[in-house]
Amino acid sequence: MTSSTEYIQYHGILLPLQAHSKESLEYAENFSVKDTDVFAVTYPKSGTIWMQEILPLVLNGGDLTPIQTIPNWDRVPWLEEKRLAMVVDQLASPRALVTHFPYRLMPPSFHTSKAKVIYVMRNPKDVIVSSYFFHQMAEFLEDPGTFDEFMDKFLEGRVLFGKWTDHVKGWRDTELGDRIMYITYEEMAKDLPAAVRRFSDFLGRNLSEEVIQKIAEHCSFKTMKTNKMSNFSLVPKEYMNPDKSPFLRKGVAGDWENHFSSEQLARFTSAIRKEMESASFSLPWSME
Repeated sequence: MTSSTEYIQYHGILLPLQAHSKESLEYAENFSVKDTDVFAVTYPKSGTIWMQEILPLVLNGGDLTPIQTIPNWDRVPWLEEKRLAMVVDQLASPRALVTHFPYRLMPPSFHTSKAKVIYVMRNPKDVIVSSYFFHQMAEFLEDPGTFDEFMDKFLEGRVLFGKWTDHVKGWRDTELGDRIMYITYEEMAKDLPAAVRRFSDFLGRNLSEEVIQKIAEHCSFKTMKTNKMSNFSLVPKEYMNPDKSPFLRKGVAGDWENHFSSEQLARFTSAIRKEMESASFSLPWSME
């Protein structure tokens, strides 16, 4: 199991102490969600940083100021992290927030509000690869060991925010109705303007085609990788070491093919399929 100096246990899931505390989690529990709030919800390594780039621009009509002047963790803060209490009063309305919380841990005020949610899913084979490299560069997380060892932890839920399957099933089986929109990382990677158009429609922004193209251009992986407000280069090396692996690594769909052995692939897909047998929906990717 993990060292208690690196992680905090919260309702059965592991969170890194670097960004979370007992106080920040209590703050999240008691957070007063507004009807106008917009949440981007992801399991870690599923497009969170991308959504921190896109959401402010969709909500403000394409004004690039926030992504050029405010670090992403302050412009679209995490509900569960320490920074929220420090920056919440500076957030423009409508407020954009991100969270990795499972549905069961969302605060009571979220359920009684009209706040909207964009839930981004990513192929779990790419999620685990991205997470593996992130654990190598994030000095505040335990060493992931070999990919094989990390796979065991991932499938058993002994990783940040628990099992991927629990997270996805919880958020897909809600009673939020038209308050929630689902999209995949792969859809965003294939056609970002189309994804931005969907976000615009869902959030009632009615953005022009010119603005949609502008947002897509400025939120491309290539552009984000050079934006110091988005690429985590502002984080000291003792916390995130880009010499081990860049934070924004590839930003592609399907990189898992370069990392799985045939045995690992069989083990991983078998476990995911078994977990998903009870799901009320089918996954949009082949689990072969």
